Amino acid sequence: MTRLRTIAAALIAGGLAALSAGTASAQTKWNLPTGYPQDNFHTENIAQFAKEVDSASGGKLLITVHPGASLFKVPEIKRAVMTGQAQAGEVLMSVHENEDPIFGIDTVPFLATSYPAAKKLWDASRPAVEKKLDSQGLKLLFAVPWPPQGLFSKTAVTKVEDLKGVKWRAYNPGTSRIAALVGAQPVTVQQAELAQALATGVVAALITSGATGYDVKIWESVPYFYDIQAWLPKNMVFVNKAAFEALDKPTQEAVLKAAAAAEARGWKTSEEKSTWFLKELAAKGMTVAPPSPELKAGFEKVGKDLTADWEKKAGENGVAIIKAYEAAK
Repeated sequence: MTRLRTIAAALIAGGLAALSAGTASAQTKWNLPTGYPQDNFHTENIAQFAKEVDSASGGKLLITVHPGASLFKVPEIKRAVMTGQAQAGEVLMSVHENEDPIFGIDTVPFLATSYPAAKKLWDASRPAVEKKLDSQGLKLLFAVPWPPQGLFSKTAVTKVEDLKGVKWRAYNPGTSRIAALVGAQPVTVQQAELAQALATGVVAALITSGATGYDVKIWESVPYFYDIQAWLPKNMVFVNKAAFEALDKPTQEAVLKAAAAAEARGWKTSEEKSTWFLKELAAKGMTVAPPSPELKAGFEKVGKDLTADWEKKAGENGVAIIKAYEAAK
């Protein structure tokens, strides 16, 4: 009898071990690289998204977030997800404007300069962005804007002519084009390298958000910020379509539900933190000021030129999106 009990116990233990192994093997693991610091609000939002997916899927899907360009640099992330080197990723949408103008619609200067306007522009352009990503084997999950973009400079700027010859940080085709229009010298620098580029004089002026300025402690190198509110660029989070389709239906639904919550939460957080970042820059000793009338007028002219350029590149599809956006305003 004792021997039988021993055998039975062994069989039960073996069965539990097999069941445990089966459960472990059933877990799907995704890597999600991003180019931004762990304490950036975009990254924190994605970490919350991953946590909610883990919970809602009952542990079936584990998403590991890799911040700070630790797995891939920003320009490499989209290709890595397309080729399956990573299952999901986050990028600044406009980095890929050269692939398709639709990716650069949210960086056309002075087209959408407030959160309500940016949301209307996103609603008008989202179907086209989703269609393009789908053709590349990707599925859009959500997109979240940065705060309005302002001008940081190592020297005082009262008109766009003051930027002539200045080393200008470019991070996408749009910012490179602005440099050309104002006569600055574009230097491509992604966020992970920005603090060093500023400290070493590689760049002396740039348009970016107060959030980025805060992340890189820009006050250590740059004394001036002009709140020109040029545009609200978005980061988009996407997944390899084949990886998404390999999930069972309940897990897919868990991902989509968490993605919708992350988008709503991200927009709200971005707007709430927008004024906080500018207050922090001022508290660190920076001059934070509105643009002079001359500087504002100069950038508005640049904006009109770039809007015309964008519509020309985007063709009928782009014009239709702009019309839909204007009708919704």
